[in-house]
Amino acid sequence: MSSPPAPLTLSDHDRRQRETRRKRRRESATAWAYISPAVLVIVGLSVVPFVWSLMLSFRADDLVTPSRWVGLDNYDALTQDPHFSQAVRNTLLYTVLYVPLSMALGLFLALALNRRIRLVGLYRTLIFVPFIISETAQGVLFSFILDPQFGAANSLLHALGLPSQGFLTDTNQALAVLVVISVWSGTGFCVVIYLAALQDVPPSLLEAARLDGAGRLHLLRHVVLPTLTPVSVFLLLWQTIKALQVFDLVYVTTKGGPLGSTTTVVYFVWEQAFKNFTAGYGAAAAYVLALALLVIGVGQRLVRRRKATGVEGSAR
Repeated sequence: MSSPPAPLTLSDHDRRQRETRRKRRRESATAWAYISPAVLVIVGLSVVPFVWSLMLSFRADDLVTPSRWVGLDNYDALTQDPHFSQAVRNTLLYTVLYVPLSMALGLFLALALNRRIRLVGLYRTLIFVPFIISETAQGVLFSFILDPQFGAANSLLHALGLPSQGFLTDTNQALAVLVVISVWSGTGFCVVIYLAALQDVPPSLLEAARLDGAGRLHLLRHVVLPTLTPVSVFLLLWQTIKALQVFDLVYVTTKGGPLGSTTTVVYFVWEQAFKNFTAGYGAAAAYVLALALLVIGVGQRLVRRRKATGVEGSAR
């Protein structure tokens, strides 16, 4: 009979622990060697500018001469600045118009394309194409089309016997025209998201509703739309954040005019920092917008969590 293996001594146990720790340290060092370039890029391009701009918002700085500490004076000045108030109103109005229009039109087109029709793949592609075009290119394109004197839009109105319009040069029309351009380009994203969600609706659920005598409107209201609620909440948050940050289209088409009727918060930030050379004041406006975005994001997360808790409670 063979003798049983000798038990490990304390020194052998300690040696194995040291080897395990040494191996883990080598693995950690290797992992950090691989991810350190990405970490440096993230820190250099996001964390450092975030901290620097936050400190800048408490200073009077023209980006040329030495800055000086002013505390909350920049934020206090924002509350009394009529131009900033106008920018906030324009941004809110743009958001209130753009978000529901893009989502409603996106849902309508997704429902229309969620069926077996001829050339449906081509239609889906054509609807998504405007979304991938940069806002700068869109702005240049529509600036030519909507030119009051030589644009194709007024030429068409003239051919139809209708009066010419100012479009982007009219204080009463410019912001609405920007909303229309944004809806034209941004609806494609909503269509793609809604299409993906519609194809995940259980066919058995739809069939059961049909057997119970539900018509198309009842299917849409009581089956399809409740199923799309999580996607709609996501799109609501996404489109709202996108609308609050609109800049490229405004910069290319109207430069915030006429008479500030299309000045948005982000354009106001750019104007203060790089046109008026009041970088500290512009940074303060940027952090007011950042705070608003944070509140929207946290509020949306709390609502989703409360709904999820309510669903789990009802299931129990």
